[in-house]
Amino acid sequence: MAPTGTANGVASSSKYLDPSKALEHLASYDRKDGLSVQELLDSQTHGGLTYNDFLLLPGKIDFPASDVVTESRITRNVTLKTPFISSPMDTVTEKEMAIHMALLGGIGVIHHNQTAEDQAAMVQAVKRHENGFINDPVVLSPSHRVSDVLDVKQRLGFCGIPITDTGALGGKLLGIITSRDVQFRAGDELISDAMTTEVVTAPAGTTLIEANEVLRQSKKGKLPVVDAEGRLVALLSRSDLLKTVNYPFASKVPESKQLYAAAAIGTRPADRDRLKLLVEAGLDIVVVDSSQGNSTYQIEMIKWIKETYPKLEVIAGNVVTRAQAAELIAAGADALRVGMGSGSICITQEVMAVGRPQATAVYAVAEFANKFGVPVIADGGISNIGHIVKALSLGAGAVMMGGLLAGTTEAPGEYFWHDGKRVKTYRGMGSLEAMEQGKTAPTGSKGQSATGATKNALDRTGSKPNAIVENAATSRYFSESSAVKVAQGVSGDVTDKGSIVHFLPYLHVGVQHSLQDVGVRSVTELRERVLSGDVRFEMRTASAQVEGGVHGLNSYTKRLYTAS
Repeated sequence: MAPTGTANGVASSSKYLDPSKALEHLASYDRKDGLSVQELLDSQTHGGLTYNDFLLLPGKIDFPASDVVTESRITRNVTLKTPFISSPMDTVTEKEMAIHMALLGGIGVIHHNQTAEDQAAMVQAVKRHENGFINDPVVLSPSHRVSDVLDVKQRLGFCGIPITDTGALGGKLLGIITSRDVQFRAGDELISDAMTTEVVTAPAGTTLIEANEVLRQSKKGKLPVVDAEGRLVALLSRSDLLKTVNYPFASKVPESKQLYAAAAIGTRPADRDRLKLLVEAGLDIVVVDSSQGNSTYQIEMIKWIKETYPKLEVIAGNVVTRAQAAELIAAGADALRVGMGSGSICITQEVMAVGRPQATAVYAVAEFANKFGVPVIADGGISNIGHIVKALSLGAGAVMMGGLLAGTTEAPGEYFWHDGKRVKTYRGMGSLEAMEQGKTAPTGSKGQSATGATKNALDRTGSKPNAIVENAATSRYFSESSAVKVAQGVSGDVTDKGSIVHFLPYLHVGVQHSLQDVGVRSVTELRERVLSGDVRFEMRTASAQVEGGVHGLNSYTKRLYTAS
């Protein structure tokens, strides 16, 4: 027998609403699906939440993922094409990471657990790596030796050097010396005997487009720019032209077209001298690095920096509350790092009983700081693309990543083998290993390097075991004067992730697809629609989290992306 209200098993039209009126009926509901961000992040109702505790609900897709714009403001005056920042950790960001992060649309913050001179050299390498017109090129004179050219190549990574009569910018251009010119020559030979004297040049006032065209037609690697008297005023590099094509998202200072350079410092008096060297090297953004940013040391440092270097962007932190944020914003901070104890290698919450679940912290600080035009950077707890999007949805301008980027080719240190896997060392700056940086390294490590040599964890970071250097880890955790060092981080290793040349584009495309699923076309639109209540959220129970991951399989292979 057919159910009541049906004829031959077909539903009676009188029992159901008209399908064409579905959208009108939807509007009759008192509330939308899910929760608003304000309802979700109500600490009095839900307590503190992490990224895994909630999901964004899907929206409507009426555009391709490639249309999604990931541009975002990371400080008051700096906007990047992608919201990715690498952490100032000594196993994450040095020269190579900083250069490639900037080329790929993000930015890398060079750590300060090293001498000020070494850190400044890394900043300088970032600034010199890719330019439009190079306004302060390395210049040599005819009386320099071939060994001087080789030294520049080893330190800075390039070898096309203009030669002037004075050995400086502004001198009369006499020639240029390249790697081919010095091949098979003794180090003590004079440059005047090896340099190329027939040089293609461009006149001062040439535009970047015109200069690029000269490079294309001449097929030369470097194009010196000279004034009417033949004096060198600038230089253009073919490799930089190619990078402009290969890295369209590159993070560049608008005026100079140089890559953005960022570096961390502490809050002690010696850090003022360190900052002077960094600024001279071309620093654009300074991160005042502290586990707990609301201190008189940091407040005084921010005020001093803004008075001494008013054009320098200052990222302050770390903070997790509105009260902490207010102090640093009032001092002059241009951005805030948010996070305390949420990183994979951080044990601050466990040991110190201080901190805050990261999702709650990001939302609370961002909601407050954004009223003053101060962006926040979600620092810690980012382990996948979903976490990145969740941080952005809660108001972050960018995410700072440590463990997610550790293990890449560009991260400091050597690969070694551990339990059959190719890995790199990754350690928290609050770990005892980081705090002991500069002391003679302990022996007895069982790790075997990829080349077959046995090395301890500190050696793998690339540091010199017997070199005494200033320690940033102890000052970051206010423990340099403590007789007993209390660890707030651990040391371990992470698997090989390959090069960030492939890994960062994977993160970028993943964010684009995630925002497409949410139904927003940009990071800016995501924030606007979250605040308006248009983008909705849902809490996840422990069972829901299990359901949302891989489950029910005997075994599986998890491949995250393919490198083209």
